[in-house]
Amino acid sequence: MIFDIDRLRAFGDRPCLIEADGTVLDYAGFADRAEAFARTLGSGGERQLIAIEAASEPDAIAAYIGTLAAGHAAMPVPAGDTATAERLAQRFRPAASFRRIDGHWQLVWHEEPAAPLHPDLALLLQTSGSTGHGRGVRLSARAVAANAASIVEYLGLRADDRAALILPLHYSYGLSVLHSHLLCGASLWLYPNSVLESGFAAALEESGATNLAGVPHHYSLLESAGLGARLPDRLRLMTVAGGAMPAPQVRKWAQRMATRNGDFVVMYGQTEATARIAWLPPALATEKPDAVGIAIPGGELLLRDANGLLIETPEAEGELVYRGPNLMLGYAEDHRDLMRGAELSELATGDLARRDRDGIYRISGRLSRMSKIAGLRIGHDALERALADCGNEVAVWGDDRRIAIAVTGARVDVTTIRSRAAELAGIGERHFEIRLPSELPRRANGKIDYPALKAEPGANAGTGSVLAAFRATFAPRRVRPDDSFAGLGGDSLCHVELTLALEERLGGVPNGWERMPISELENARPAQRHGVPTELLARVLAILAVVVTHQTLWPVYGGAAAMVILMGMSVAAYRWDALADGDFRSYLAPMAGVLLPYYAVLAGYALAWEQVPWVSVLMLGNFALTTPETHQMLPYLYWFVEAYVQISLLLALPFLLPPLRRWLKGPPSVRASRRLRFGLGLLALALLLRLTVPEIWPMHGRALFTLPWVLYLFALGWCITAVVTARGRLGVFGLACLIMPLAAYLGGNWHGSWIKYLSLLALVGLLCFVPFIRLPRRAVRPLMRLAQAAFPIYLLHRLVPEVLLPMAGIDGKGPLVDTLAIAGGIGLGLLAATLQRRLLARRGGDLERRVPAAA
Repeated sequence: MIFDIDRLRAFGDRPCLIEADGTVLDYAGFADRAEAFARTLGSGGERQLIAIEAASEPDAIAAYIGTLAAGHAAMPVPAGDTATAERLAQRFRPAASFRRIDGHWQLVWHEEPAAPLHPDLALLLQTSGSTGHGRGVRLSARAVAANAASIVEYLGLRADDRAALILPLHYSYGLSVLHSHLLCGASLWLYPNSVLESGFAAALEESGATNLAGVPHHYSLLESAGLGARLPDRLRLMTVAGGAMPAPQVRKWAQRMATRNGDFVVMYGQTEATARIAWLPPALATEKPDAVGIAIPGGELLLRDANGLLIETPEAEGELVYRGPNLMLGYAEDHRDLMRGAELSELATGDLARRDRDGIYRISGRLSRMSKIAGLRIGHDALERALADCGNEVAVWGDDRRIAIAVTGARVDVTTIRSRAAELAGIGERHFEIRLPSELPRRANGKIDYPALKAEPGANAGTGSVLAAFRATFAPRRVRPDDSFAGLGGDSLCHVELTLALEERLGGVPNGWERMPISELENARPAQRHGVPTELLARVLAILAVVVTHQTLWPVYGGAAAMVILMGMSVAAYRWDALADGDFRSYLAPMAGVLLPYYAVLAGYALAWEQVPWVSVLMLGNFALTTPETHQMLPYLYWFVEAYVQISLLLALPFLLPPLRRWLKGPPSVRASRRLRFGLGLLALALLLRLTVPEIWPMHGRALFTLPWVLYLFALGWCITAVVTARGRLGVFGLACLIMPLAAYLGGNWHGSWIKYLSLLALVGLLCFVPFIRLPRRAVRPLMRLAQAAFPIYLLHRLVPEVLLPMAGIDGKGPLVDTLAIAGGIGLGLLAATLQRRLLARRGGDLERRVPAAA
């Protein structure tokens, strides 16, 4: 077993890890370090997930092996990427993190309760190329060991081998190099820098490396640096995986290695199979350079058609399926999935492939990388390979309307590329857009970053991109592809708008999309479920209750109060970081989306009344300074906007003090717990205000419109979002069970008060324990449209019965008038929301064309 410390120690003084400066750590010393770290964690107790900054350094590698040796599970995270590490920690809740802080390696224990683990879980990786928002892959120790043993067997690794480790260790390919060489007692030369550095060639020669593993981009870099023709004499094995290498390049490298009695091995794998699935025997590299070969020892490959039936016919295309002991247990979207066991017996890779008469497999494309234009299916990968000789590098992506082609190089003929692409695809040239970047963006593992390409201005077909939706929603603010919803300080209104946009553009909403960079979100995988978040459905029901209550005597009270709870949830979820960072511009920016339409309505009243309602201009109408009859303030229903502004400003006050702000923010390990503590403190203050201020200052019975009357509802919403454990949710619901009956009693102790507050108690229960409501697919978008239009409906719905219906000669009361007033109010709000959406979409498109520097 790779993680058996005694087995590692048995290799004695053989070199294990060689640092870039030449420092050598032998196996005995490495085993001692790993064992010491294992003792730090403890063994025999409850298994825990440990996040490890996966740097190519002995301390990090020893911590990784020590974690597994102690029986715990490891989650490697990208080295030097604090933001990604924090996002992963929020999703998967490790018990501790081992990372570099101020240049020193430290084990930091998290305050939040750690996620419980399934007994088989040993390793949690992220899908290839992801940086914190891909799918988590749950792997067992058995799968890791089986894959390492298989690699040792088919590559013929020996104890006297030395691998040049130039791959990142949070990436499954890099880890497979580490695992396989540790298994056979070989050594690893650690080189965390770029192969383009001027001293790489000399360092590689001096390292004594016999093996080098890389992705196709690494080999392009080696070629450009002139290393292709002057490889170190000791190098006997080179492997490539992590993407398709063009056939001419495979043949070239295979021939180079053959002339020195070495091997060049093409491999194919996925994180879901621990690392390796197939390999091409070196003797076939020049004969079949476009193939991925055969299954690794212990594994099995097969093809299935669209109906799931096995394909036996040679050269027939189907989805490649893999079976073997190295299969993952399953995916993990968040910490709740870490208790699940094995969930699959075979892996549908998502890749299209063909098997020739010799049993050799070739990848022909990716199921998800297809466009269907003019009735023809066009594979982006196949087109990319066919155009490979048009420049230094070629990337192809697109949708069912248009295909984009990016080509790098000094001598690129755009007309020829477009014509050739049209001929290859069998569609008109108008369907192609040619881009000429200076270089292609790449991920840490060397693969082309297609989401980043797609997010670049001009690389999208029209304004249908996710980036355009963000720019429209946050206009006129400048939005870049590396921004996220949370980073931009989005609020509940923006959240609904973008949720709807993601439904339309991606066909669903990815889990955790609020903290994903837009460039990743462009190609993110939607969650496989139909329905809406409970928070969104609550918004719809709340605004419907407001409209119905204002028109009828039906006992559907509490709509506006529910909206206050939802406001607290939104601010805690998406604007806490802006507050904690002292970024008041981002924190207050969403207020403009509320105040602009509010003041537009106020201007309308001012024109109709022929005087300015100054009390409402100053946002003080809810403090009973006057009455709407004096035309010094707007009608009472607009109290919600005033309370929203007052709460937002009050909440910012503690964060004006830098020392308090630093404490509230805290280090990443305590940030979530301090957000909850702040919410509980706010709730205590709000309850005190609710119990005292209305008694001291009753405001002629209009205290229910004031901040002291509703602030506790906002704080309760904050706590619902901030709590992260099942026990915590029970605690928040328990507080609500105490608070709501008390509020009902203090609110008049009449049937309407009890209906209102018991309804709010039921809402709190749903928000705490039922985060998602499953609904038929056809119901999702209409509900989202209503949720998106909630604020325009709130502002405008009373214009129908009070202005428009009387103008049409319809007045009075009755079922018909009530129906017209309710339906008309909702319809007017939906119309206003539609006009606003179209104006923002046009504004977002203009911004996308005018501000390329923003990307």
